[in-house]
Amino acid sequence: MRGLAARSMVVAACLAALVAGPAASGAIGIVLPPAAARADYQLGGAYRPPAGTLIVERDRSDRPAIGVYGICYLNGYQTQPDERSWWTSRHPDLLLRDRNGRTVQDPGWPDELLLDTSTAARRAAIARIEYAWIDGCARSGYRAIEVDNLDSWTRSRGLLRQDGNTALARLLNSRAHLRGLASAQKNIPEIAPQGRRLGFDFAIAEECGVYAKCASYTRVYGSRVIEVEYTDNGRAAFARSCATAAGRRSILLRDRMLTTPGTPGYAYRSC
Repeated sequence: MRGLAARSMVVAACLAALVAGPAASGAIGIVLPPAAARADYQLGGAYRPPAGTLIVERDRSDRPAIGVYGICYLNGYQTQPDERSWWTSRHPDLLLRDRNGRTVQDPGWPDELLLDTSTAARRAAIARIEYAWIDGCARSGYRAIEVDNLDSWTRSRGLLRQDGNTALARLLNSRAHLRGLASAQKNIPEIAPQGRRLGFDFAIAEECGVYAKCASYTRVYGSRVIEVEYTDNGRAAFARSCATAAGRRSILLRDRMLTTPGTPGYAYRSC
């Protein structure tokens, strides 16, 4: 009974934080996600959040979940598979190309093409497109954004640089703050120490338990770190994180394809 009462107190505190929410990074109107709260990562399709969930991330094409802190996913440095033809027909000059003029693909996700962040002019053009996405997230009722693939320079065959990608991050984070949205750093623990200067307010860290990198984020963002582990790595990292850090950051386990309930392979746990 004492355990149930304690859990109820935690849930109540998180709900209060969700409603009242502390302002993030000094920007008026920006609300950070509730600290160390139960989260779900629904990028493969929207569905009813599991009971007790207080944070839900969804793709920008989906509406935010009702009654929880919503994070809006943007693929900011690469093309989404279903938008590839749009980029190639409308903005071929913004796609990264090798010395032979061929577009550069993400080797892990070959349906995604890398965007060219190598010049200020191209970054500004990319930002103008993605400002509309950010504005749409705000109009839909999301409270934050996550811009994925900040680390695209590591897959660019040496054609992109870190400073080009971080310069774009500053532009996108400034727009998010202007629209009253917090912004999550996604991965790349090496830049976490400068994350605040780049305008990030919290972190979403995939597989930081597998690679023992979670502390890189918590040193900067404290308990506002959402750790996502995947079943194809096994469950040991998730179990270790739950044993050592439950209640100190959000920790969840998902299937790699982020499928919906009832789909073969679907997995979700949190602690």
